[in-house]
This record gives sequence, C-alpha cells and structure tokens, in this order.
Amino acid sequence: MEQTKKRAIWWRVLCIILAVIIFAAGCIVVAFAWVWSDEISTVSSFTKLRERNDANEEGSVYSMNVKGGFYFDKFLEQGGASDDGELINFITDNITRGLIKIEIKKTDIGCSSFMAKAENGDILFARNYDFDKTNVCLTMTDPGEGRYKSFSTVDLNYVGMDTEKDVDGLMNKITCLASPYAPLDGINEMGVSCGIYMSYQGANTVETNQQDAAKANITSTTMLRMVLDYAKDVDEAVSLIKDYNLHDSANTSFHYMIADASGRSAILEWVPAEGVTDSEDNDGAARTLNVIYNTDPMYDEALSDSQFRYQAITNFIVTPGYYEGEQEDEMKGLDRYDYINGQLSATGGIVKDEQAAMDILAAVGRRTWKPGDGITVHSAVYNLTKKTVTWVANENYDDPSAVWTYDLATGELVSLASKA
Repeated sequence: MEQTKKRAIWWRVLCIILAVIIFAAGCIVVAFAWVWSDEISTVSSFTKLRERNDANEEGSVYSMNVKGGFYFDKFLEQGGASDDGELINFITDNITRGLIKIEIKKTDIGCSSFMAKAENGDILFARNYDFDKTNVCLTMTDPGEGRYKSFSTVDLNYVGMDTEKDVDGLMNKITCLASPYAPLDGINEMGVSCGIYMSYQGANTVETNQQDAAKANITSTTMLRMVLDYAKDVDEAVSLIKDYNLHDSANTSFHYMIADASGRSAILEWVPAEGVTDSEDNDGAARTLNVIYNTDPMYDEALSDSQFRYQAITNFIVTPGYYEGEQEDEMKGLDRYDYINGQLSATGGIVKDEQAAMDILAAVGRRTWKPGDGITVHSAVYNLTKKTVTWVANENYDDPSAVWTYDLATGELVSLASKA
C-alpha cells in the first residue's frame, strides 16, 4: 500500500515536470513565432519560378514577398552604413538575429537603361542587367508606415548565394532575407524607377567613398532601396540622396538613373573635380555628386517634333568633359549608349509599347551585342504610368515561360506561359 502511494506521488511529480517542460517549450515556440513572424512569413513565400539551365548560363529565378519593414527605417535612423562591413553587421544583427553572416560579393557588370514614352503616352523605364550566370529574386515589399510598396530585382550573388547552385535549405533562404537591401533596379507604387550601373571610374575602378562628417552614410544598393521606399518623384529622390555620403558597394564604382511617371529622369554620377581625368581619379573620397536631368540643355539637340526628352545610360559616364584626353576604347559602354540614343533619336523618344522597348533591350543584350562576353541576366520594362512590370529572364524574349508581369496595384505576379 505504501509502495503504491509513493508511485502515485512520483507519477504526479513527473506529470507536473512534463507539463512545465511542455508549457515552457510552448512559450518558447510562441515567443519565437512572435519575434520572427515577419521573417517566417517572408521565408515561407520564397518560391522558385524558373529552373536553372547551366548549358545556357542561366541561374534559377525566385520570387519573395517581404513581410514587414525589414528594419530599413532603423538602418537609416542609426546613420546608414559607410561600407559593406557595416551593412553586413546591421543585417546580421537585425534580420538574421546573428544566426547567419551575410556576404556581399564583388561583381563586374555592364548594363543599359533608357527612359522613353509609349505611343499611348505611358512613360517607360527599361533596363538590362548584364553579368554572368547567377540566381535572381523578384522581391516585392510593402512596408507601410509612410513607405511605398515596390518591386525590385535582386542578384542573390550579392547576398552570398552560390551562382552554381540552387538556393536550397532553410539557412540559405534565411540569408535571402537580406534581399531588400540589395536591389539592382525596381519600381515603387508612385511610379518611380531606378537602376544601378557599373561606371568603371578611376585607373583601377575606384569606388566612391565620400567623407562629409555632417552627412549620414549609405551604400549603393541601400540608396536604391531608400529611393524605392521614400521617393514619390525624381526631385524627392535626388533631395534624399544629397543628404548622404555615398559609399559604393562591392569594391567598385557605380552611377545611377532615376525616372518617374511625369517623364522626368536623372542620371546621378559622383565625379572628381573638373580637370581630373579618369586615369587620374584614384581617390573616391574627392568625388562630388553631379545630377544630369533629361531637361538639361545638353539634351536640347535630341528634341524632335514630339518634344519628349528621353534619356539613356550604360556604363559610359555622361558628365560632360569627364573623358577629356581619354581614348574612345577606354569609355566603357559607349557603343551601347550610342546605339540606344540612335534608336530613340530616330523616333523622338517614342516607342510603340513595352514590347518595342524590350526589343531595344534585346538588341543590346550580351548574347546579341557581344557574344561570348557575359550574358544579360534579366531585362525589365517598367511602366511608370500604370505601375506595372514586364520582366524577362536571360534574353529568353520569345519564351513565355521566361516572361513575367507584375502589377503593383493588385500584387499579381503572372507568367506569360499561364496566359497562353
């Protein structure tokens, strides 16, 4: 009898201990789900859209719907970042909670963009991203709280993903939570688009590294994120950027183009003092921002009866006098720049529609323009009037399964193959 009572007591104690353990575990799970709710939702949305094709130098294409504000407001409030290391530390501490170290890799890219008008009056911003085989992610954000929703393209090589493998496993998908910090081009719900383009400045490609102690700091891709999240037009974007020291990412130099639904556009270049040639430009700290608007007098001669002021950018520096004394073969992207401007000049900057804009991008795609010298990872035509996107993977312009459309108003990402 006594033995039975002891067993009953121990059984009750054991049940209480198990209940406490289960309760504690449940609390931990609930707390984890609460703290990581946005991240869990974001990772859950990570979807493969297109399989890689190694024979054609194509990586995989993914999409991701980012839940929440991904701490970008905090990033700006704490002063941004003066180099990739600071950015990596911020992302690691705030997004991956110290679990995963993000890596931002150096790249060597040659890209093209232009702003034109469709025959129906819509303003279009077109962009090629030229690089090598890599995985990309179509990244949709809707942070709220005074920030605009957006669509952007992210090269997952920038956040450390292996270009020769698919993004598999939970840890790799968690790493991709850094994607909102690395847009290469995009559009927001106000009809503002922007893009980043390597500019090959300096004798050995020296990154811009401004040092004004009175300004906060920002890196290349986070500057684009700031534009997408906070700018309602070109003027507001430029005003925001002027408050920051630019520190180019990935140990290289870039320039940028921004356009809005009004048909206004600007190229932003950080260049050294007048009289300093490209071969003498070896101090990124000495560069200052030069904004070239499509309304500037240098574009007056391009006006036609349409009076539309188109604008184009490649890797060629547009700032007048920058290449003084330099040889033409040292002017990266000049051939594509001249071709695009020639196409737009012939029509006064008017193209029939998004397909016609895509046709110009196809003509300067790497496989067509310079076979064997890299690839065009993606081509995108952003309709700034309708706030829609037409996006093509790896120059597969005639393959409906490689073409997607996105509508910022509805949030629908649709493959053309599904419409066939």
